[in-house]
Amino acid sequence: MATPPGFFKRCTMKIRPFAVFMLLFFVLSLPACDKISRLKDQYSGSPHSAEGTDAEGEHAGPEHGEGEHGDGEHAAGGHEHQHKIVVTSPVEKDVVSTQEYVCQIHSWRHIEVCALEGGYLESIDVQEGQLVKKGQRIFKILPVLYEAKLAAETAHAELMRIRRDNTKRLFEQNIVSAPEVALANAELAKAEAEVKLAQAEMDFADIKAPFDGIVDRQYHQPGSLISEGDMLTTLSDNSTMWVYFNVPETRYLEYQTDPDRDQLRVQLKLANHQIFPHDGKIGAIEADFNNETGNISFRADIENPDRLLRHGQTGTILLSRDVKDAIVIPQRATYEILAKKYAFVVGEDNVVHQRDITIASEKDDIYLIADGLDVNDKIILEGSRQVRDGDKIEYEYQAPEEVLKNLKYHAE
Repeated sequence: MATPPGFFKRCTMKIRPFAVFMLLFFVLSLPACDKISRLKDQYSGSPHSAEGTDAEGEHAGPEHGEGEHGDGEHAAGGHEHQHKIVVTSPVEKDVVSTQEYVCQIHSWRHIEVCALEGGYLESIDVQEGQLVKKGQRIFKILPVLYEAKLAAETAHAELMRIRRDNTKRLFEQNIVSAPEVALANAELAKAEAEVKLAQAEMDFADIKAPFDGIVDRQYHQPGSLISEGDMLTTLSDNSTMWVYFNVPETRYLEYQTDPDRDQLRVQLKLANHQIFPHDGKIGAIEADFNNETGNISFRADIENPDRLLRHGQTGTILLSRDVKDAIVIPQRATYEILAKKYAFVVGEDNVVHQRDITIASEKDDIYLIADGLDVNDKIILEGSRQVRDGDKIEYEYQAPEEVLKNLKYHAE
């Protein structure tokens, strides 16, 4: 088959740009590949790296080596300058163990004052927040209808009394029989009862305090139309406060089985972190546990003679008891793993061992130990992050009395 004229020339013109591009790419890639190879050898520490480094310049020789040596010394020095390990011991002492519970404060008597009858509110005789006495009038509802009804019932009762008297005289004259006298007496008794009912309704217009207390917010103003049962205000007797707080089941069982629970000191810490000056006592425990929280409500009764506490306040209940010869350690000498407390104990051969401990209670920066440590043990106070179980260490010992004087940090 014959080749068309000019075929090879056209192919050469088509292939030439592509070939030139590939050739240019290959030439430019050679220095980069060589550079990458040298860097790879340098970091891998091969002889080629040493030769390449010497070939690049003599300044990378002795002076650079001295710099590397200085960095090595700095790294070694940084490793040597770790925090010193401080060791102390548990101490046996008498302490006050305190449990804290968030609480809600209620008046021991807190009622809603409602209207017993409907009508227009004529007057309000007290101010919001005022202390009132038992029997003092608080509200007055317009008594026009009640006055009219009382007058009518009183007149009807008087009419029945006159009829009874006339019937009695006729009976003495043997004009009427004894049953008619009895009927007249019954009608009079009914009329007198209706008078008493009208008087009671009249008294409902005057709403009085059923006990000494503090008047709360007023929900209606003079002139308002009041319906029977409308709440006008609330009244709180703050002479004694009922303080409610929730206790876990374990603490509830501890309380119930404690033979000295009557000696438990009950205090109230207010929102300003001040302790209320009057102590209280456990007044009641609810009948049922809350199945969602696992808690049961306790009630503390606290006298409030100065009326400082008000219904609806919040605070913290402190349950305190004296613990004799308790084993005490700083909180910062412990650490936690999966909700368990541990401490590093240093043996006689200066070898560190991790030990599981049981906390009886906590107070400020210390733990009261129930199990796991005694006064003859040595525990790491500072530097626990630098050691592992089984390490042999050198340490500085501090007396526990000196340690407890200067505590202010909790556990890590």
